[in-house]
Amino acid sequence: MYDRRHMTGPTLLCGDRNAATHGGAMHATQEGHQEYAQKHTKRQLFLASASLDAVKCLYRALAASAFKRALQLLTSIPVTEMSPRCSTCAMGQLCLPVGMTQQDLVKMDTLVQERVRVHKGETLYRMGEPLSAVYAIRFGTLKTHVTMEDGRSQITGFHLPGEVIGLDGLGEMQHASDATALEDTEVCVVRFDDLQSLSSNLPSLQSQFLRLMSKEISQDQVMLITLGSMRAEERLAAFLVNLSERLSARGYSSTEFVLRMSREEIGSYLGLKLETVSRLFSRFAEAGLIQIRQRHVKLVDMAGIKQVYSRSC
Repeated sequence: MYDRRHMTGPTLLCGDRNAATHGGAMHATQEGHQEYAQKHTKRQLFLASASLDAVKCLYRALAASAFKRALQLLTSIPVTEMSPRCSTCAMGQLCLPVGMTQQDLVKMDTLVQERVRVHKGETLYRMGEPLSAVYAIRFGTLKTHVTMEDGRSQITGFHLPGEVIGLDGLGEMQHASDATALEDTEVCVVRFDDLQSLSSNLPSLQSQFLRLMSKEISQDQVMLITLGSMRAEERLAAFLVNLSERLSARGYSSTEFVLRMSREEIGSYLGLKLETVSRLFSRFAEAGLIQIRQRHVKLVDMAGIKQVYSRSC
């Protein structure tokens, strides 16, 4: 019989071998982790050092994809040789820079390659979507509005033919509001990349672009004054005069027109309740300032209407 004590040596040696093997495995595992960590760090550094141009290209690709999906939901109108162009459009005097040469007008005609028909109640773009284009209204009326955290909607503007919308999203390169049609509307799609490219060759287009952005800022300032210092009747009077002047600049009647927006929407824009707007319309009619039948409005006494809001100017 073998003495168990004689087994002690080989058993310990075997244990040492197992321990050595286990230690080697742990060392190999540690090396594997270190190698993985190094590769992961290199990958992070590579991603972090990606050029700004590459990031912009990726963003533009995503924006173009989202833009294409959005337009697929609307009625696209292809631009053909027989279609009205910027140089022959009736609204060109409002959209285009003043005093452009015939050669520059030909270049401008290449800027708009597609148009979109937005039916009443449809949305042209939504807040937060990447900005891939701005839109010039050919005919119709649009409202821009934002939705509050509590679900309430605040109207920020009513937009008429000849006006360009979407400029408020240039700061973050994403739309800052929703744009919804108040009636059947058609817009010219001006791709932002094409606009930038053509602007670099047309100084007059750059000036027009700056003028449009300046006008946007001025409108915001006027709205702040309207909401901050005017009484309810002054706000409605200023709104009617402003709408009258804008329609007149487009060749429409300055004293008789149809309101494309509801009284509730007017109230949202002016910061007034629906009941207040309805009461003010009735008061203006009783005072002989206007005649109103549903949404058809006739400004009877323009001087009197201007006098209502000029008190606070």
